[in-house]
Amino acid sequence: MYKISDDLIQLGMERIKDFPVEGFVPGSGPDSPALMLVGEAPGENEVETRIPFTGRAGKELMASLSSVGLAREDVYITSAVRSRPYKWGSKKERDGSQSERKYNRAPTKKEIIAHAPILDAEIRDIDPPLIVTLGNVGLQRLVGPEAKVTQLHGVLMETPILKWDEENQRFEKTEQTYHILPTFHPASVFYNPPVRTLKEDDWRKIGALLKFKK
Repeated sequence: MYKISDDLIQLGMERIKDFPVEGFVPGSGPDSPALMLVGEAPGENEVETRIPFTGRAGKELMASLSSVGLAREDVYITSAVRSRPYKWGSKKERDGSQSERKYNRAPTKKEIIAHAPILDAEIRDIDPPLIVTLGNVGLQRLVGPEAKVTQLHGVLMETPILKWDEENQRFEKTEQTYHILPTFHPASVFYNPPVRTLKEDDWRKIGALLKFKK
C-alpha cells in the first residue's frame, strides 16, 4: 500500500490549520493501482473513519467500481483537499427548536493550494495509468478552472496537469502528460438524479479502457 510521508502530512495540516476545516484523511490504495480517483474533499463520515469515500457517496462509488470489475483495494483514492471543509448552519429539530451544526462545503482555492503538494506527490510517486476525476473540483485542480465536468465527462484526455510551484506561488503545467477521464462526483446523483445515466455511461467507457489496457 502506498503511504504519503508523515512530513508531507504534517506540512499539509500546518498549511491548512487557519481555515474552517477539520480532520485529515490520507489517500488510500496500492502502489500500482488500476487507476487513481481524485475527488473533492472528505466529508463528515470520512473524517470519522479516516478512509476516503466511506459515506453514502462512497457506496455509490463502490457500485461504480464494481460495475467495471474493480474493488476499493484495486484503486488509489485521493482528493484535492484532505481535510473536511465545513460551514455552520441551522437545522430544525423535530421539537421545533433550531440547532447549529457543520455542513460540508466546496473547498476554496486557498484550501486547494494548501494541500496541493500532497496530491502532486501522490501523482508523482504512483504515476497512475489513468486518473478519473470525480466532479469539478478534482477536474479543475488538475486541468484548470475553465474545465467543466458537464462538458468533458466521459472524454479521455492525454494532457499535462497542474502542479503547484511553491517558489513562484502558482500552478504550472507538468512536462509529463497523463491520461485523465472526468466523470461526475458520486454524490451528484442524490441531488440531480438524471446524472446517474451519464455517470453510468462514463463508467462503461472506463471499463472498456481498462480491458483495452490489459
